[in-house]
Amino acid sequence: MKSLSCTLSPGQRVVDRPARPSIAMAQQFTISDLAREFDLTTRAIRFYEDMGLLQPQRAGPGGRSRVYSARDRTRLKLTLRAKRLGLSLTEARDIIDVYDSPRDTTAQLRKFLTVLAAHRQALEQQMTDLVANLDEVKTHEKEAKALLAKAEKRATTA
Repeated sequence: MKSLSCTLSPGQRVVDRPARPSIAMAQQFTISDLAREFDLTTRAIRFYEDMGLLQPQRAGPGGRSRVYSARDRTRLKLTLRAKRLGLSLTEARDIIDVYDSPRDTTAQLRKFLTVLAAHRQALEQQMTDLVANLDEVKTHEKEAKALLAKAEKRATTA
C-alpha cells in the first residue's frame, strides 16, 4: 500500500497512514460504505431499498449481506438530490427509472421537466398560502397589541 506523507511546519506531528482507495473507484459497496459516504443510517438505505430505489445483490450465508453496485450508488445519489429538491420518493423513483431506460434523453428530459413543473406549481401554491397565513398572523398580532395597549392604559389610569 502507498503511504501518505507531507511537509509540516515546525512543531506539527507527522502522521503516516496508508492511502485508502476512493470509494467511488470501487465497483461494489457495502451498506456501511454507502451510509458513511452519504451520511445516512443503514436503516434509511434499507428504506430506499424497500421503496424500490435500490436493488442490491445478496451475498454471504443465506443472502444476509447486501452488495451494492455502482448503479445503486448513483441511484442513491440521485434519490438524495431529488429529496433536496423536495420531490417525493415516488417522484424520485419515477425519474430515476427513466434514466435506467434506453438512452433516449428526450424522454428522460420531458419526464424530468414534467415532474419539476408540477413540483414548482405545488411550491408556488404553498408560498401563496404561506403569505396569506402570514398576513393573517400580522393582522391578529396588530389587533392584539392594540388591545393590550388599551388594557395597560386602563390599568394605569384606574
